[in-house]
Amino acid sequence: MNHLFSGNLQDTMDYFNKALSIDRNFDIVYRVLRIGGKNACMYTVDGFVKDEVLEKILSFLFTKKPEDMPSNAHDFSKELIAYTEVGLARDADAVITQLLSGITCLFIDGYQDCITIECRTYPVRSVEEPEKDRVLRGSRDGFVETLVFNTALIRRRIRDPHLINEITQVGNKSKTDVAICYIDDRVDQDLLERIKTRIKNIEVDALTMNQESLAECLYQYKWINPFPKFKFSERPDTAAACLLEGNIIILVDNSPAAMILPSSIFDIIEEADDYYFPPLTGTYLRLTRFGTSLIALLLTPIFLLLMQNPQWIPDWLAFIQFKETVSVPLILQLLILEFAIDGLKLASLNTPSMLTTPLSVIAALVVGDFSVSSGWFNAETMLYMAFVVLSNYTQSSLELGYALKFLRIILLVLTALFNVWGFAAGILICLIALFGNKTIAGKSYLYPLFPFDGKKIGERFFRARIPHSSAGEHEKNNM
Repeated sequence: MNHLFSGNLQDTMDYFNKALSIDRNFDIVYRVLRIGGKNACMYTVDGFVKDEVLEKILSFLFTKKPEDMPSNAHDFSKELIAYTEVGLARDADAVITQLLSGITCLFIDGYQDCITIECRTYPVRSVEEPEKDRVLRGSRDGFVETLVFNTALIRRRIRDPHLINEITQVGNKSKTDVAICYIDDRVDQDLLERIKTRIKNIEVDALTMNQESLAECLYQYKWINPFPKFKFSERPDTAAACLLEGNIIILVDNSPAAMILPSSIFDIIEEADDYYFPPLTGTYLRLTRFGTSLIALLLTPIFLLLMQNPQWIPDWLAFIQFKETVSVPLILQLLILEFAIDGLKLASLNTPSMLTTPLSVIAALVVGDFSVSSGWFNAETMLYMAFVVLSNYTQSSLELGYALKFLRIILLVLTALFNVWGFAAGILICLIALFGNKTIAGKSYLYPLFPFDGKKIGERFFRARIPHSSAGEHEKNNM
């Protein structure tokens, strides 16, 4: 049963001092005051409050006399606190949650409501371009870990009263702020209500991994399918464009990324650079990205298949055959390199910036030249794996890159075991993974390719001119 304030300041302080473990928490600060002849107590979290704002509020309140004091907290907050964001709360659990999120709480003897003052501030890094979602041309700002800054970056781009930023909390312990952003006259209302209901019904202690934790709670089925169900972006311009197309954006406090839904495979491959260049250049970049994604998936399995069946190689491709033989079977070479590349990625993540150059030199010598000269790998194998690695880096979605990697490994293993029939079975598994996947809206993951829509598929592959008036032009959530 929730505790309600009685208006007795001493009882309220006893309850809060115990509930908040004041004697053990050095960063939860409380101060006993006297305002207008009444005893008062203010609770704050050190490091979450704008000291200069709170100082001005208290300086004004200290000048009040007993005859200036209203009879209730509502009138006090309206008449004596010259600040924009002021609220009232009577339930103790709600007050504790607000206090721990950084809001200043003021209790005054005789008042049954807590006066909440929203003068908090969070430690935050600068709004700079994200490392992963870089563009050749366009905006250089990016989302940060503070939720209110992220909504402001979107609001700056969409000055429309129909843009709605709803906030809720998820996590029994963490009570993490989650914002649901959408444009009211463009969003799929049925999907929106389903998303709200799913978020409301989430029962977890905390969103430990931010968006990933939330994504796994929202989409709990078909986990074995490697293709990503959501698009993530750290760019506010990308989030704003998706909102204008009728999508829903979910922002999680402490996370510098927006979760965009629903998202098809074409949405995930699409990038901001496609639209920051003229249509011809944008189309070229988009088709290049599609082509390199196919190369990343099929290049090494096809190479393995041809090496197992050299009689299929035409004369004009005879140069792709091995010039030298090594003791390690080709399939083992390819699998070892698959895992070695991931090992180098992990090593680069954990290497201090001052040592990245030595690491690159060591990787080039050991994994490159020495591994070939020592007889472990063929030069051709190293070359084709290098193409695969470069192809993976042409699109920004890490989730899609690993999905292609897992399917490529399945193709390699099946091809090595069952030759052409294994290759065919691997291709079938890839198609089943694509066609069997669904967006969170329950629609096809391959729309507009399946079900086929000629006009929309043309727009997906070829970058058209941006219309002068987009109102009502975007088809909503057909994925």
